[in-house]
Amino acid sequence: MKGLLSFAHTVDWINERVGRIAVWAMFISCMVSAGNATIRYLVSMSSNAWLELQWYLFGATVLLGAPFVLKVNEHVRVDVIYSRLSSRQQASVDLFGLIFFLMPAALLIAWMAWPWFVTSFSENEMSSNAGGLVRWPIKMVIPIGFALLALQGIAEIIKRIAFLRGEYSMDLQYERPLQ
Repeated sequence: MKGLLSFAHTVDWINERVGRIAVWAMFISCMVSAGNATIRYLVSMSSNAWLELQWYLFGATVLLGAPFVLKVNEHVRVDVIYSRLSSRQQASVDLFGLIFFLMPAALLIAWMAWPWFVTSFSENEMSSNAGGLVRWPIKMVIPIGFALLALQGIAEIIKRIAFLRGEYSMDLQYERPLQ
């Protein structure tokens, strides 16, 4: 189990670094949005490229940030019963959800998005909008983001199993949103 936990911590480390990229992508997206709006209202100029860049950066934020959000246990969940469960029960619920919901979806989307990206890359697909950007960079982020999410899912599965076996301690509590 120590080798698997070492793997899980390596995945955590990778997704922490990629999560920082997601934070910067959001910051740059906001700056592009503000700059584009300012220029549009001050001098009546704009470009589809700036709008598409903003969308690409926002997409990268979501796709590259999701694995980190899973790692820090801040993902969205339905908290009707979960918060009333013991830590062992929470770990069991998490394990079930990770195995039967997250992993199949993340792996399927990563697998299905890869050929979509490859086709876009090989054809050097361009936006149909005037002045638009190439499409393959954002299409590449889709399989990468879901592959990283699947890796983080595997890491979380390993940690939950180790926790349930008493070989790893973890805090499964998360702060519920204020109602």
